[in-house]
Amino acid sequence: MTMQRWQGIEKVVVVGLGITGLSVVKHLKRLPLTLQVKVIDTRANPPGAEDLPEDVALHTGSWRTDWLLEADLVVTNPGIALATPEIQQVLAANIPVVGDIELFAWQVTKPVIAITGSNGKSTVTDLTGVAAKATGLKVGVGGNIGVPALDLLELDADLYVLELSSFQLETTSSLELIAAAFLNLSEDHMDRYQGMADYRQAKLRIFDHAQACIVNADDQETYPETKGELVEFSTMKTATACVSEFEGVEYLTYQGERILPIEQLSIVGRHNVANALVVIALLYQAGVNVQAGLEAMKSYRGLTHRCQVVADNHGVKWVNDSKATNVASTLAALSGLNLEGKLYLLVGGDGKGADFNDLVPALARLNVQLCCFGADGDKFMPLHPAAKRFDTMQEIIEWAKPQLSQGDMVLLSPACASFDQFSNFMARGDAFASLAQQFA
Repeated sequence: MTMQRWQGIEKVVVVGLGITGLSVVKHLKRLPLTLQVKVIDTRANPPGAEDLPEDVALHTGSWRTDWLLEADLVVTNPGIALATPEIQQVLAANIPVVGDIELFAWQVTKPVIAITGSNGKSTVTDLTGVAAKATGLKVGVGGNIGVPALDLLELDADLYVLELSSFQLETTSSLELIAAAFLNLSEDHMDRYQGMADYRQAKLRIFDHAQACIVNADDQETYPETKGELVEFSTMKTATACVSEFEGVEYLTYQGERILPIEQLSIVGRHNVANALVVIALLYQAGVNVQAGLEAMKSYRGLTHRCQVVADNHGVKWVNDSKATNVASTLAALSGLNLEGKLYLLVGGDGKGADFNDLVPALARLNVQLCCFGADGDKFMPLHPAAKRFDTMQEIIEWAKPQLSQGDMVLLSPACASFDQFSNFMARGDAFASLAQQFA
């Protein structure tokens, strides 16, 4: 435990409550230090307020600049941009601003694997954890997915596997990783970044202290400027982790060695072949016995809300891909779709300033009925001649139900965030799943 990091720090202000903020407060309280902890949340009724220890002061509904400028350390929630004027004031006063992942880095003593990218990082993180656990290791899986990183420290695991968003990486500077993966880069969060270069730089921070840098040979944007030990993966060309054919059968291979026939994977789609290659590369680089985890990899069926079949009735498949909160995620869901019937594609929500025109060629190849809903539903209308505008998902499904026939698919892959109508993408996916059960 690196207590020298805490020298001179007595007053800590946590900005933003919720699951992450609460995990930060609990972590600070567990440390063998006398810290004065205060919390600021600009929401009037932030989630988690009732769970705060009594000796932690809470200010809600606005900022408290006086608290911030008196602090020795400010810990921000990933949802708060560093460009926020109040945070800029703190930085200008030379007060360190970190996130929960940086606090995790100060404390962790066991090997850590981390994964970032615009799409697929939750699947890769989850599957890496599943395969590593199957080898008999005690594994802590979390970060931007599931359990906050600081809560994982309570496990005292043999290995930690973290999903990291660009927002989390912005406030992380000393996380040492046994292996790190940058899966891909596509337009997302353009409401928060000045442009793609800015967004990419935030993602590349994952490699700052990584022993092995796992990059996508099919996406040059994932390569760091300074070349450490690079491990490349590809579904299209020869690489350290790639797809190779032997006697007419496609295999996942690593350093030329056949690991697994692709047809033995339960997860579907070419993007999931890429995800499986990354998992193999991460495990090898972390010294985990990949062979011992193969059965778990074969039986893995994917994450909830990620291309998940939630109903299959009279040959009509209902697929929940609510986690597709950007265009590239929706493109991944559409790639390699092989349908006998018609695709009823539900798109819309809060578009976060994205350009949806990249969907046009993919939609043109499909027999599709485009069903547009939510705040930015209008922006999808010009993308396909068969586009229809609705207010809600329920309206779409009530309208579509009488027309559905065998071989059709109803796919929620919205290419948008959910915050216009739902608390998060999980709530949106759950609502779709329950409509599917009701109408299927």
